[in-house]
Amino acid sequence: MSERSDLADIVARLSGVRVAVIGDVMLDRYIYGAVERVSPEAPIPVLRVEREQAMLGGAGNVARNLSALGAATTLVGVIGADADGAAVVSAIGELPHATSGLVVDPRRPTTLKTRFVAGGQQLLRADRETALALSAESEAALEAAVERAVDWAGVVVLSDYAKGVLEDAMLRRAIERARDEGKPVIVDPRGSDYRRYRRASLVTPNRHELELASGAALPRGAGEEADGAVEQAARRVLMQAGIDAMLVTRSEQGMTLVQQAGRPVHLAAEAREVFDVSGAGDTVVAVLAAALGAGAALADAARLANTVAGIVVGKVGTAVAYPDEVLHQLRAEEVMGGEAKVLGLEAALDRVAGWRRKGLRVGFTNGCFDLLHPGHVSLLAQARAGCDRLIVGLNSDSSVARLKGPGRPVQGEAARALVLASLQSVDMVVVFADDTPIELIRAIRPDVLIKGADYTVATVVGADIVQAYGGKVMLAEIVPGHSTSATIKRLSR
Repeated sequence: MSERSDLADIVARLSGVRVAVIGDVMLDRYIYGAVERVSPEAPIPVLRVEREQAMLGGAGNVARNLSALGAATTLVGVIGADADGAAVVSAIGELPHATSGLVVDPRRPTTLKTRFVAGGQQLLRADRETALALSAESEAALEAAVERAVDWAGVVVLSDYAKGVLEDAMLRRAIERARDEGKPVIVDPRGSDYRRYRRASLVTPNRHELELASGAALPRGAGEEADGAVEQAARRVLMQAGIDAMLVTRSEQGMTLVQQAGRPVHLAAEAREVFDVSGAGDTVVAVLAAALGAGAALADAARLANTVAGIVVGKVGTAVAYPDEVLHQLRAEEVMGGEAKVLGLEAALDRVAGWRRKGLRVGFTNGCFDLLHPGHVSLLAQARAGCDRLIVGLNSDSSVARLKGPGRPVQGEAARALVLASLQSVDMVVVFADDTPIELIRAIRPDVLIKGADYTVATVVGADIVQAYGGKVMLAEIVPGHSTSATIKRLSR
């Protein structure tokens, strides 16, 4: 299966996953209108209000995203005894598969963030909030709600906006209880001391938050230097804090997943056009939690979160994504990816460099592939199973004619490349004009070189080169009774 097909399979398993979301619950209010003039009282725009909308924010937005994806959710936090708190309760009641574990503290107003929007852009945000400590009664009620939620859930999310709900003692109790029961804990962190989140499975800071936590200024651009700086800072924080993994969200530079052990995974941003990043971090956390609850590997959960984040930032407001549109996006990208699989050498090397930055093993095989038959399909499937990304070196028309004689190839190189690119087992096709792919192998430096078992390692072109730098040569089993030459003979009878 292709990477996109793997992600689509995860989406199909999200329904019924149980996630406890614990943290700072807010109400997001949007006031939409039009700006047609500047105020005569001050140099500020005048917003002519057209409509208003209120929705769950903070930890509530994580629950909202989970509900949209089909996951079962319980939301634990604190609200005030006010109209905004009542609006939060009402909004949770409208979510499918969601339950409330909210505690009402009359001493604290419900956190409210009001955004004024015109022409798809935010003009101003006004916050009403407090970080006042909980009363002893509210703290006891919250602790009981946390215990019930952790016991019920398969995955726990701690959404920390530093509003006084996730104090150190509450964090310790929630994390210890979940991890002792073998449940993943994902933290959307705040502050500079991540030792508060010790034993968490994953934290999800943005670049600025990682700078605060690591004490290091990180490059703003893209490329290997920036990737390396993010990785180094993340590893330092993970070691100091005793956390398993970190997913760093880097805006237009995408995301970087760093685990205590193993290579980092760098994910390019997938948004085609960004309208509003409000709540995008909440979406990432929700997708990670749901995917892990569905049994996905952490790297695949991060890739899915990256795709869904690209969807929601293309919408205005604190948005969510639904399974149907996620699947549509994955299918569209798979089609576009298929069209972009046939590359020249320069573009191929750029893509290979990107794969390697993600820690992926690159495989290579080659051939004429004139008339694709079951033997070819089997070889390519075996080759793809032996690596993370498979490149096929395809002999050009002139090369095939020299190797196979007059009348070959039956199909031109463009047609042969298109057929190969349509296979899920093939990630890239590069046409070469030489009789052998030796120069292509030298340029690509594959981790795995694959040929059929009718060869020996000693007779595989490029085997000595690949083995010299520590690569592997793999011989795939041959499906008997299939060859292009035999097929052509049968057709000519």
